[in-house]
Amino acid sequence: MATDEGVYLYAVTRAEGEGPDGLTGVAGAPVRRLVHAGLAAFLSTVSLEEFGEEALRRSMEDLAWLEETARTHHRVVEAIAGLRSTAPVRLVTVYTGEAQVRELLDERHEQFDAVLSRVTGRQEWGVKAYAVPVPAEPAAEPVDGPRSASPGAAYLNRRRAALRGREADWRRAAEHAQAVHEALMHVAVVGRRHRAQDPQLSGRREQMVLNGAYLVDEERAAEFTRVIEDVVGQGVAVELVGPWAPYSFAALDQEGEAAHGDAS
Repeated sequence: MATDEGVYLYAVTRAEGEGPDGLTGVAGAPVRRLVHAGLAAFLSTVSLEEFGEEALRRSMEDLAWLEETARTHHRVVEAIAGLRSTAPVRLVTVYTGEAQVRELLDERHEQFDAVLSRVTGRQEWGVKAYAVPVPAEPAAEPVDGPRSASPGAAYLNRRRAALRGREADWRRAAEHAQAVHEALMHVAVVGRRHRAQDPQLSGRREQMVLNGAYLVDEERAAEFTRVIEDVVGQGVAVELVGPWAPYSFAALDQEGEAAHGDAS
C-alpha cells in the first residue's frame, strides 16, 4: 500500500461465511474483507489526501461531503448486517494500513466478541416522540364588571396564558414520553435515550421529547411495534424507524473499545 493511502473501516463481524461481494464504499473504492483472529474487518483503501487527519478536519465541516460519506457508510454496514451479526464502526474511522487493523482485532478481540454475542439475532429500532399541542378550552369571558384592562395589558395576559399552555403541553408530553420509553423497555433487550434533536435536524416544528434507540430480539419485533401503537396520543406524536444495524449498541469509540447502550 502506498504511503499516501490508508484503510477505511466500516464494520467487524465473525469470520464466517462470505461476502457480501461487490460493495462500493466511500470515494468509490471497493470494499474488501480482512480476516484475522477469527474476526473479519470490512474495509476499503482511501487516499489520505482526502481521509487523512488534516483533510478530515476540513471535510467534516462540508455538509454535502459528510452526508454522502455517511450515506455510503450506512449502506455498506447495512449490507453486511443483512448477512450476519455486525459491529458497526463509527463514521470515518481510518487506519494507516491493514497491519494496524490486525492490531485492533487482536487488542479488542474480547470486546468485539462480546458485542457480537450481544447483537446476534437482534436489531436496533429508533423511536422519536414529539410534543403535539393540545387544543385549549376557550377562556370564559367575565359576565360582570367593566373591562378595565388596556389593549396592551390584555395582549400580555393572552401571551402569558399561551406560554403557560405550551409549558403544560410540554410537561404532559415529556411525562408520556417517559411512559413510552418504560413500556418499550419491557420488550427491548436494552435501550438508551439520545439527546433530543433540534427542529432543524428533526425536520419537524414540534419539540422532540424522546429520541430513543432500542435493541430488540428479531422475534419480538412485532410485539415492539404493537407497544408503539398502544401508547400513541396524549399530546405525543410517535415515529418508529428501523430496523437497522445496531449502531447505538455496537459502535466503536475513538480508542477502539466496543461501546454499547445502557438500560435507562
